[in-house]
Amino acid sequence: MSRMHSGKRGQSGSLKPLLSPVPSWVAYKGNEVEALVVKLAKQGSNSALIGDVLRDSYGIPDVKKITGKSVTKILTENKISGEVPEDVQALLKRAITAKKHLDKNKKDMVTKRGLQLMESKIRRLVKYYKSEGRLPENWKYDLIG
Repeated sequence: MSRMHSGKRGQSGSLKPLLSPVPSWVAYKGNEVEALVVKLAKQGSNSALIGDVLRDSYGIPDVKKITGKSVTKILTENKISGEVPEDVQALLKRAITAKKHLDKNKKDMVTKRGLQLMESKIRRLVKYYKSEGRLPENWKYDLIG
């Protein structure tokens, strides 16, 4: 599959096995992993960081294989997830940083093009999340300022 905003074809990568059991060396049960996810989320971690901490510090290779639910699903069940989905939130932060940079460096056309690409990606994601019901219909993205 090719990339959206470049002429390159991307990189091939490895995939997780489709049907692999929970490794025998994992010492945690499903409810313990859910409690760890909730604890880390209350400390202010996002779902990607939670997965990294569980993998590196606790030796939990895959939350979904142990609990049957993804980290995001666990957070929404416990009403800890934010109003805006994490991928949109990360793109908004990048867009704000690029906008501040462009205010100082008006002739930086590379950043201007990058900001245009980020904004189009944000609009596509917002459209998708509105259709899925994860964002309210009146939510609007506007980066003028």
